[in-house]
Amino acid sequence: MINDIDKEKVKANCLRILKIIWHHPITVAMCNLLVMMALYSLLRLFCFFVDREMFPNMTFAHLMEIMKGGLRFDLTAILYLSSLYIVGMVFPWPIRWRENAKYQRTLRWLFWIPNAIGLICNTIDIVYIPFTDRRTTCTFFSEFSNDNNIGTVMGEGFGQYWFIALTMVIVVVIMALCTRRTYHFESQRTVKFYIRQIIWFVVAIYFSVIGIRGGFGHYTRPITISNAMQYANTPRECALVLNTPFTLIQSIVPTKYVEPKYFTPEELPLHMTPIHIPDSTQTMRTDNVVIFILESFSKEYIGFYNKDLDNYTSYTPFLDSLLEHSITFQNSYASGRKSIDAMPSVLSSIPMLIESYIVTPYSTNAISSVAERLRKKGYYTAFFHGAPNGSMGFQAYARGAGFEDYYGKDEYNGPDAYDGVWAIWDEEFLQYYSRTMSTLKEPFMTAVFTASSHHPFKVPARYRDVFPKGPEKINEPLGYSDNALRQFFKTASQEPWFEHTLFVFTADHTNLLHRDEYNNDRGHYEVPVAFYHPQLDPERRPDIVSQTDIMPSVLGFLGYNEPYFAFGEDALSKHKEHPYAICYNATVFQIFSDSLLVQFDGDHVTAVYNFKNDRCLRHNIVGSVDEATLAPMLDYLKAYIQQYIHCIIHNEMTTECKKSDI
Repeated sequence: MINDIDKEKVKANCLRILKIIWHHPITVAMCNLLVMMALYSLLRLFCFFVDREMFPNMTFAHLMEIMKGGLRFDLTAILYLSSLYIVGMVFPWPIRWRENAKYQRTLRWLFWIPNAIGLICNTIDIVYIPFTDRRTTCTFFSEFSNDNNIGTVMGEGFGQYWFIALTMVIVVVIMALCTRRTYHFESQRTVKFYIRQIIWFVVAIYFSVIGIRGGFGHYTRPITISNAMQYANTPRECALVLNTPFTLIQSIVPTKYVEPKYFTPEELPLHMTPIHIPDSTQTMRTDNVVIFILESFSKEYIGFYNKDLDNYTSYTPFLDSLLEHSITFQNSYASGRKSIDAMPSVLSSIPMLIESYIVTPYSTNAISSVAERLRKKGYYTAFFHGAPNGSMGFQAYARGAGFEDYYGKDEYNGPDAYDGVWAIWDEEFLQYYSRTMSTLKEPFMTAVFTASSHHPFKVPARYRDVFPKGPEKINEPLGYSDNALRQFFKTASQEPWFEHTLFVFTADHTNLLHRDEYNNDRGHYEVPVAFYHPQLDPERRPDIVSQTDIMPSVLGFLGYNEPYFAFGEDALSKHKEHPYAICYNATVFQIFSDSLLVQFDGDHVTAVYNFKNDRCLRHNIVGSVDEATLAPMLDYLKAYIQQYIHCIIHNEMTTECKKSDI
């Protein structure tokens, strides 16, 4: 039995260990970060109560969802602001330096000053949010750069909103009083001690980087402003999810969006307008809509589009056969080169110009989408993606775009089929997709984003050596995903909803292009855009179509009869008013006609290619093309750019917001 002396020794040792832990720099730093997290959460609640008229339908459960989601953005902002402090706290300097009073005082100020500024910005913005519907970004400074009375305005604001100024002082004082100031080492200064300190340093930096990124894992992109929509029901709720230091940091690199003045406000709609006004007297169909966004399905690997090429192998035999029974287009293009470019383009008819809409400071603008439009007409809407929920920002965008429900890896109900890297294997997930649709109330509109034809380009073990491998690593996974699509249609075609459903097919972007005919500035954007309906006659059109044309085409097919906002046009109509497609390629805008590719840097035409005669784009004929030929293309392109930048800057991306063109 343990005697009283031994008990006292154990107790003393435990207290000594607890004391060492409590005074360790890591513990002190973590306590201070937790104080900041608590203050940010309190400011979020304060923001809600001050600006509660902005959120009339807020429930307690949803407010708690916002509070929980906001912690991700708070942690990222606090870690950014505290980065010098954290490094100073954990860097394995000699102990005589680290325990020096001046050194520790310096660290306190490295923590207090940036975080005090963060708290001040976060508090002041509570007043500003109702006027902008979003958190302040660095564009604020450029918007008011020419105002000489900004000091006066802010002074009057503090007078009117004295309680905001008082709150600002209170939270800064609380930070100073509640954060711990000193640390101490109670250990022998041995080699083992310094090895432990080095390990602590590496671990602390590693987890700090994870916190700044907003998560860990190969499927996690660094957290951005647009991720706030994952926790918000409306774009304006993003202001509650986010914090101002985060949005300022995210927008430090100045936006490249400068509104051009190619045309006067009166001239602009004559050249291009994103407002579509269909015949209000037409009767809508109630067919279901299913949109497939196929990961990396470049046209290069789809045999249907390449019957004229010698020594060609198709990797998509099922899709080839399906396209034979579909409405297809000879010239079809993606809007961008990344998955996050495709979501807005396909579902909301918002192109990728200069940078992905999802990662711009304007990503919480009010937007419409094919789901949002059809939901107003009684459709049930849902988005499906087999990756972990929240990955790639898809869940946030789907929610912001008006989809009623999201089905990801968390909702998946089927055989254990996680690929270990990205998502549920396409075959199992598409079977789940088909089964789930059979339980939905009709009419429904759903979209699915496949995942298996993605790096690292693997297939399930049971399918190894089944599909052609080809010259690129992507070829075999494309064959697997194509077969998964075959199995989906085999299952879905037995369901009663199948016969009155419009299926739309496109790819998010191209990938690993091999042939010279595709490995160029045109081929980099060539993806399928096709429409299949069991009751429609197939047709191969020579027309030109883009991902942004999908939403207008679906609405046109259904006979949608209310105004809507879209940068594309109805490609299924007999006459597409502007027979062009537009994308942004690194530093230039590209516009395609049925034979020409024109590259424009915003001021001048830099290149022109006739891809009918020069499929590999080896000959720039910019100096030999008649201006009369280029004029209508350039006028449309300039108007397109001007409309896009104007609408995105001024939050006029719905018919309700943009009244001037109606």
